Amino acid sequence: MIIDHICIAVKDLYQGVKYWEEVFGYTQMTDFVENSRQKVKVTFLNKNNSLKVKLIEPMDSNKSLFDFVKKGGGFHHICFKCDDINDKLAELKGNGLLTLVPPQPGEAFDGHNIAFLLARYGLIIELIDTDRIAGLK
Repeated sequence: MIIDHICIAVKDLYQGVKYWEEVFGYTQMTDFVENSRQKVKVTFLNKNNSLKVKLIEPMDSNKSLFDFVKKGGGFHHICFKCDDINDKLAELKGNGLLTLVPPQPGEAFDGHNIAFLLARYGLIIELIDTDRIAGLK
């Protein structure tokens, strides 16, 4: 497993992109993509020699994330890329992580499966097994 990206929850994607570009020197690498299953709008940012950053904005029906960003938002999860999402999910569950969302197609990853787990210390983990990203500019 390697870290693919970190995710930050924001109230507004346009403002979030502007902030990350001006303050941290990142560049928006994808269009905004609606993820209907997770009920978020997503965009990815990149910077040479750095991890990708995914910004998420809650859709109106995502009450828990909406409440989180109303309080300021911030760090949401860390994503690991692995060779096989089902094998890694079983291994991590065997190590005590809890499945929050079983593997399901993720619109931000061109329909490839994603899964979410909860690790110690309240850490939310996303798993992917693809390099595909939807909405590349």
